Amino acid sequence: MTNYSGMIQADRRNATVCDLRSDTVTRPDAAMRKAMYDAEVGDDVYGDDPQINLLEHSLAERLGKEAGLFVPSGTMSNLLALLSHCQRGEEIIVGHDYHVFIDEAAGASVLGGMALYPLPVRPDGALEPADISAAVKEDDFHYAISRLLSLENTHNGMAVPLADMQAAVQAGRSAELSVHLDGARFFNAITALNCSETDLAGLMDSVSVCLSKGLGTPVGSVLVGPGDLIARARRWRKMLGGGMRQAGVLAAAALHALDHNVTRLSEDHDRASALADALRAIGAGQVKQATNMVFFTPTDPVHSDLRAHLAAEGVVIAAGSSGAIRMVLHKDVTDDALDAALTGMRRFFG
Repeated sequence: MTNYSGMIQADRRNATVCDLRSDTVTRPDAAMRKAMYDAEVGDDVYGDDPQINLLEHSLAERLGKEAGLFVPSGTMSNLLALLSHCQRGEEIIVGHDYHVFIDEAAGASVLGGMALYPLPVRPDGALEPADISAAVKEDDFHYAISRLLSLENTHNGMAVPLADMQAAVQAGRSAELSVHLDGARFFNAITALNCSETDLAGLMDSVSVCLSKGLGTPVGSVLVGPGDLIARARRWRKMLGGGMRQAGVLAAAALHALDHNVTRLSEDHDRASALADALRAIGAGQVKQATNMVFFTPTDPVHSDLRAHLAAEGVVIAAGSSGAIRMVLHKDVTDDALDAALTGMRRFFG
């Protein structure tokens, strides 16, 4: 039987000229595919995949940490960090709107028996140091034991300034908390902040870095931190089914991205700024932009019609029925692709 739905989906993919849903939709370019093809592989569970070993060592070194661990996803990377920092019955202080709290299915609580204590997030993406201090529990058996502060940078595309990160970390350190950073878009953050990798990573005990977002690899994240913590995380990774075998082809893509796709992130930020400026000029709603993300809230609830109109022109957006439409710039959105998106927007609102 002919699979017509599959053919239609393939046709839609082929017809897409600009996909703004996320920076996770990128596809390996020819150079990255060649690096993957040429990769020397081994068995990572046995610790003898040379590409993975190189990736873990080199990224840990870049961020000033002792060790690294390659894992399939950012959600697993964050979860491994929380499980490795905390014991059952202990507490993680985190931003209410941070990914760890709202978008990772409460894995720390479900699988680790840990409490997540959410704090309000400021409009600039930071946490108030006073809120952190007030959230730490006294040593009383009625309460969970406050053990870890989990931060995020970038947050909704916003690069939280180093001074604000330092203030939050200091509040945590004063209460003897360890500190983890969900740095899914870590390199977007340091690009926007114009700081070094160790300027940001050096504040933290552990950092999770996603490779399949702005850096454009197909799969994976790396958790970096102290050697003993990464050893615990490696055991947890095996327990959660995250041990991979000949995965050096994926690590080769990541190594290529770290060599070639970090310095170009400013191009995504510039295109996001251009998209935001163009939307403001159209005057059809509220526009916010930070790093590679644009949030557009139409004045009228035209989300479904706009999504359908743009799709007919080969432009894909993730638009619900109301609220802000998030559009994310990435390495596969060229100037021509961005022009197609803007042309479609102008036609719809014109």
